[in-house]
Amino acid sequence: MPKEAVFTMKLEPELRDAFMSEAQATHRPASQILRELMREFVQRQRQMREYDDFLAHKVQTARTSMKVGVEISNDEVEAQFVARRAKVAGLA
Repeated sequence: MPKEAVFTMKLEPELRDAFMSEAQATHRPASQILRELMREFVQRQRQMREYDDFLAHKVQTARTSMKVGVEISNDEVEAQFVARRAKVAGLA
């Protein structure tokens, strides 16, 4: 991927010096490390957003099922999972 954009930022001199020292200690250019950090941040944010969307969909689905009368009580859910755990454990 061609590197065509320039990113300028302000930071404390102490942080810059510490970062540059650690980058040099790992024998890697600071720009490479920053690109990796940025990619990790973007990926983490996307995953969090995808999870939030997934969770919102699950909640909306549950609310809709409650409105139309398709519901299972907490006691019924617990009983189902007790049975499933017993089956997996080989007790049923």
